[in-house]
Amino acid sequence: MSKRRMPQSVFDPVRLASLQALGVSMIYVRRSILADAETAALLPELPGVAQAAAGAGLQAEPGKGASRPVALDQRSVPGHTPSRVGSPTGAPPASMPPPKQVSGPTRAPQAPALRLQSIATLDLEQLAAFTRDCRACKLGGLRHQAVFGIGHPRAHVMVIGEAPGAEEDRLGEPFVGAAGRLLDNMLRAVGLARNDADEAHAVFIANVIKCRPPGNRNPEMDEIAQCEPILARQIALVRPRLLLALGRFAAQTLTGSLDPIGRLRQRLFHYRDIPVVVSYHPAYLLRAPLDKAKAWADLCFAREQLAAALATNSAAAS
Repeated sequence: MSKRRMPQSVFDPVRLASLQALGVSMIYVRRSILADAETAALLPELPGVAQAAAGAGLQAEPGKGASRPVALDQRSVPGHTPSRVGSPTGAPPASMPPPKQVSGPTRAPQAPALRLQSIATLDLEQLAAFTRDCRACKLGGLRHQAVFGIGHPRAHVMVIGEAPGAEEDRLGEPFVGAAGRLLDNMLRAVGLARNDADEAHAVFIANVIKCRPPGNRNPEMDEIAQCEPILARQIALVRPRLLLALGRFAAQTLTGSLDPIGRLRQRLFHYRDIPVVVSYHPAYLLRAPLDKAKAWADLCFAREQLAAALATNSAAAS
C-alpha cells in the first residue's frame, strides 16, 4: 500500500513553520484547532500514525483527552528533510551511503536554525506564549507548566536563576516559596522589588531553563541549549542595565566560565555588553546561611556596578 502524502497547500505555511520551530520530532496539533479543509485532508488517518505515536510515547495533555492529537506529515513542512524513509524497518535504502562515523569531543547541542529565527522575531508577550507551547526537549512533556518570568518589562536589573522548582512549576512564577521570599528580602535591602512600577527600582526575574527538571536535578546540556535562545531574547527585549546571575548554571551560562561561584563572585563580566554580577542562589543560602554575608557583599557590588552603568549610559546620551 502506498503511503498517502499530505498536500502541502492544505496547511497554512506560517502555522507549519511555527510548529516546526517548537523543535518536536513529530508535529501534532489538536483536531479542534484545524480548519474543515485541514481536518478533511487528514481522513482517513495516515497509515502508521497510531504506531508512531505509541512508539514516541506521545499522549494528550491531562484533562484534554477528548481532543485527540492528529499527526501531520512532516514532509509537507518547508525545510524539513525526511530521514530513513522508504523502509518499513527504519533501515536506510540500499542506495543511501552508510552514515559517517564522527570522532572527537562531543559538542553541546544547538537549537535548530528555524527555531532561532522564529524566536528572534517575537515580542515579550509572544515569547511567553512560545515558551508555554515549547516541547523542544524532554522537560516539555514532564512539566505542569513552563515558567517564563515575571517583572517590569523595562527593568534596570534582570535576575537570572537556574531552573524552576516544584512550587514554581505549580504556580508558573519564578522564585516562589522560601527561596523566593529570601530573594525578595535581599532585593528590598538594595532598593529593588519584583513588583515595583518604577523601572529604576524594578527587576525582571527569569531562569536559564523554563521547565522543572524531575526531582529538581541539575539542568542538562541539551535542555540549556534549547532554552538559552529564549533567555537571550528575554534579555534583548527587557534591555536591563545589569544582570544578576544566581547559582552555578546561571553564572556559567551568562559568563561562559566553568569556574565555581566562589571564583566568579565579586568580578564583573559582560553578556552582550550588559554587565553581569554573580552570586549564590537563594536556595543554597537557605542551606548555608553563613554565606548570606557574602551574598550581601555581592548585592552591594551589583548596586555599585548598576550605578556605574547608568552613569555611563547617561554620559553617552548627553
